[in-house]
Amino acid sequence: MDLAMQSVIGAIHASSTRAVLCLAGGASQAVGWILSVPGASETILEVSVPYSRISMMQLLGKMPDQFVSETTAKDMAYATYNRSLQLSVPGTPVVGIGFTGTLVSAVPKRGDHRCHVCARMRDHIWEYQFTFTKGLRNREKEDFVASQILIKALASSSCVNIDIPIDIQGTEKLMETQTHLDEASQIRELIEGRICMLPYTYGAGFASDDNSRRVILSGSFNPLHEGHLKLMDTACSMIGGVPIFEISVVNADKPPLSFDEIKSRAAQFEAAGKTVIFTSQPYFFKKAELFPNSTFVVGADTAVRLVNPKYYDGSHSRMLEVLHGMQNLGCDFLVAGRMVDGHYLTFVDLNIPDDLEMLFKAIPAEAFRVDISSTEIRGRQAAGSA
Repeated sequence: MDLAMQSVIGAIHASSTRAVLCLAGGASQAVGWILSVPGASETILEVSVPYSRISMMQLLGKMPDQFVSETTAKDMAYATYNRSLQLSVPGTPVVGIGFTGTLVSAVPKRGDHRCHVCARMRDHIWEYQFTFTKGLRNREKEDFVASQILIKALASSSCVNIDIPIDIQGTEKLMETQTHLDEASQIRELIEGRICMLPYTYGAGFASDDNSRRVILSGSFNPLHEGHLKLMDTACSMIGGVPIFEISVVNADKPPLSFDEIKSRAAQFEAAGKTVIFTSQPYFFKKAELFPNSTFVVGADTAVRLVNPKYYDGSHSRMLEVLHGMQNLGCDFLVAGRMVDGHYLTFVDLNIPDDLEMLFKAIPAEAFRVDISSTEIRGRQAAGSA
């Protein structure tokens, strides 16, 4: 690594972008370069090397048609982008980068020596394709060029506008494309399940502390009202952490939220200066996988369902398995009282198994009680319109 590359990597570390890298078949020197320049912990969230076929299949959730291809690099970038969202605090700019290559090996290859790199951010995709002149370089030198290309992808996604010289020889050419993803495209990918979440961060934002506990209040927020905001404030005052409102765009009994519905729900949080994350997971055990190390704030009526085997196909053991799984992910619940059919349901009304008691904690009524609901507000609005 020369001084120019050190300067580029130093600028990457000085940016606010956090990255997850996944490399298969090359660009190994890039990892050493990144980690050898001070400040790497400000950039790198995770690095993985899925060299085996099974490892790559588990990463992508499928068998790729071709392990070294533009499509596979893009699929890797989407997987790492989703991983970066899970590992970072909302509001932090993140990128997932996938590299796949076929370089000089012990057994000579009949096909081209080439590499494909893809970097996925929230609203941009950078793609790079490069074919090596066969016989011109040994393995180390091909890996060197591949590493330069990966650093170029990381620099572009970190908004580092420093020219990175690539050791291109003769008729070789680095193919580079950039795709802008508008908001409609992002929402479509969320509904289709290509991305796991879509954050909208408003207000002052958060310090980039990946170990911060998330305090998550899930709901439809149709509409968002003062009770929701007060409940979140109360929960955060009890345990501290990063406040996050969460809306699933997918519901088991309803069609997915439309683009206009998502935009209107997000606008409520913009007006309130709060963070909301849209996900495609309606179930708490799946939310826990997206948000490990989190406290979920729920009403007592929801908590009753969480500990009722009826909602686990009648299986008590399945209920314990799911809730213990959430506990193992570092998650727990804060339970607020809720007016249900004229009765104020509280924590004491729950029938919590003894070995799950540590998973639930009550919000005292004197700390929070708001009896109005979004359903009642919609009813009043409808009556007023009539």
